[in-house]
Amino acid sequence: MDAQQIERYFQERRGDHLEELESFLRIPSVSSLSEHKKDMLTAAEWLVKSFEKAGLENVKIDETGGHPLVYADWLHAEGKPTVLVYGHYDVQPVDPLHLWESPPFEPQVRDNKLYARGASDDKGQTFMHIKAAEALLQLNGELPVNMKFIIEGEEEIGSPSLPAYVEKNKEALEADLIVISDTGMQGPGRPAVCYGLRGLAGIQIDVKGPKGDLHSGLYGGAVQNPLHAIVEILESFRDKEGVIQVEGFYDDVLPVSDEERAEFASLEFDLENEKKELGITEDFGEKEYSFVERTWIRPTLEINGITGGFSGEGIKTVLPAEASSKITCRLVPDQDPDDIVAKLKAHVESHKPAGVSVEISEFDKGKPFLTPFDHPAIQAAGRSYEKIYGVPTAFTRMGGSIPIVAAFDEILERPVVLMGFGLASENFHAPNEHFHLENFDKGLRVICDYLFEASALK
Repeated sequence: MDAQQIERYFQERRGDHLEELESFLRIPSVSSLSEHKKDMLTAAEWLVKSFEKAGLENVKIDETGGHPLVYADWLHAEGKPTVLVYGHYDVQPVDPLHLWESPPFEPQVRDNKLYARGASDDKGQTFMHIKAAEALLQLNGELPVNMKFIIEGEEEIGSPSLPAYVEKNKEALEADLIVISDTGMQGPGRPAVCYGLRGLAGIQIDVKGPKGDLHSGLYGGAVQNPLHAIVEILESFRDKEGVIQVEGFYDDVLPVSDEERAEFASLEFDLENEKKELGITEDFGEKEYSFVERTWIRPTLEINGITGGFSGEGIKTVLPAEASSKITCRLVPDQDPDDIVAKLKAHVESHKPAGVSVEISEFDKGKPFLTPFDHPAIQAAGRSYEKIYGVPTAFTRMGGSIPIVAAFDEILERPVVLMGFGLASENFHAPNEHFHLENFDKGLRVICDYLFEASALK
């Protein structure tokens, strides 16, 4: 790869590229709102034109059970690996609108940051992969690897249609590795390759007592209070240090190597600064694990909300008829969401107080994901970052969940490389979302370099 030639190419076309990206960002492709259904198709059609302009082939819009998906490829690198690039063109709703400093679908550049909904998550990062492929085709007339692109429109609503699509098109999507840019860097100027994500399992607990709310003076002390009952159930889930008390919860947790833990320790995480940023005085959790390890490699059980009784102004002396709570667990390899939900249900049943009935409903499931951090495809990404940013690359896990990543891993059985260029401070999912253009510029060069690195992978 001629790095200087690529550098000149992107410098000369930076203005044009930003104009193109801004036109993409003007499309209000909010997947969760039916009023934007036409905008979703408009965004998919925009991608078709962008892929065709870049020189990619077999470009098409595929219908799914929901919003359309865009596919493109270039398959002329005989004997070379095939890289499948995944991204999404849908974005989050923009509420609350009054907190935006500029309209969310009218992109603006301020202080070398591009402000718009989708700038960082994920239109900006997806766009970079298209422009990197275009650059190499323009400069060399070919790509160093075979490439396939799959850009969906339902990531922000949980990718309900994508697993079935991938399963149905498994042969057409066959690749040697999968690259996704929908994660973040370790910090400004600090690149990171993410190789692991936590999974997710959630339930709702509904506790019912008397047939209607009761006067607490007439019946308090003689009738079980559903709020007290649900508090008792919830309290039974964890001990005072956050260790989960559900029988068998930790049985399938994959141990983490000393080498990985040493890598985490080397990241120089500033706990005191983190506490200051979060507005807390003490951290919490399993004593034998660090803050980073608790959020990356350990499973959790968190109460997300409790409802029941009277919560208005003043007081109402009522014994409520029912109460409910939502709970989610973040899971780590090799925990299975269905198994964890079954264990949660068994725990609730065994800890249910007398005098109430309990119903449990399931929601939000996703398997954890892990590519060994010493995998050649992961290490190659680290080298590309280091060449462009001039600093060592961090190899990290993430505490969050991207269910489709685990689906790719399970269905296609290929390594997934999470090469993110966003920053945690960029307000994705919040007002004033933005993308640091320094990382847009460097990211284009990193992606180009990685395609050459990937060409040597076996």
